[in-house]
Amino acid sequence: MDKQELGAFLRSRRERLRPQDVGLPSGPRRRTPGLRREEVAVLAHISTEYYIRLEQGRAPRPSGDVLAAIAGALRLTDAESDHLHVLAGTAPNRTGLHRRDVRPSILTLLERLPQTAGFVMSAAFEVLAWNELAAALMEDFAPLAAKDRNLARRAFPGPQTTDATLYGLSDTADFRLGVVMQLRATLARYPTDPAVIGLVGELRDVSPDFARLWERHDVQTAPMLTKTFRHPAVGEVTVDCDTLTLPDRDQYLVLYTATPGSPSAEALALLNVLGAQASHYTP
Repeated sequence: MDKQELGAFLRSRRERLRPQDVGLPSGPRRRTPGLRREEVAVLAHISTEYYIRLEQGRAPRPSGDVLAAIAGALRLTDAESDHLHVLAGTAPNRTGLHRRDVRPSILTLLERLPQTAGFVMSAAFEVLAWNELAAALMEDFAPLAAKDRNLARRAFPGPQTTDATLYGLSDTADFRLGVVMQLRATLARYPTDPAVIGLVGELRDVSPDFARLWERHDVQTAPMLTKTFRHPAVGEVTVDCDTLTLPDRDQYLVLYTATPGSPSAEALALLNVLGAQASHYTP
């Protein structure tokens, strides 16, 4: 049970709600944003003292029933409710290190996918494997050190970097927000993994934007169904984005495809011929 993180998460969810969101009168002269602690306690049918101690990180582990009641009172989404249970230690928690070894069958699949840019990403946004079309569309990851293959670092390079775009993506802001949300969930699953802890600490130090988004305590990200890359060799490439979860290793298979016969499909076909040398990234 991560008492401090649990308390901070509860506080952030409480402060985002308005009284009218839960059927309560707003009333005059409210001195705190969102709901009052006693209002959450009443809605969850628990004592105010116990809820206050939960937010302050001083309470013993709550039961699953209490967490469910608090989740209902705070109008948590399914993803937020799952995160709450992980923080409280009432859900299965992956201790130790997140996995970086990719299943051989997935490596074979990557190479057999026609006209599809694909790569495998770890729970900490490390690019672990990729095919030639992904290298042509994004960059050739082969010569990079493992640390430099991390898409979270690429999304939040720090204020000293002048090029703030990420492979020319049109939805860079949405991608960055998704990175923060997923890293928060990853840290909850791997609270003792030095690589995850170090990555989060590094990004909070070098990027004010990351630090600001991190303090929001959001954990649910909207699916990104399409992406548009601005590639210097072939121009704009709009692709469908499908992310498949590989639960046995807590990894993700990301696939980019274009509508058959579209200009973007023709651009992908050209990139397939040009190969990784067409990548616009220059180390």
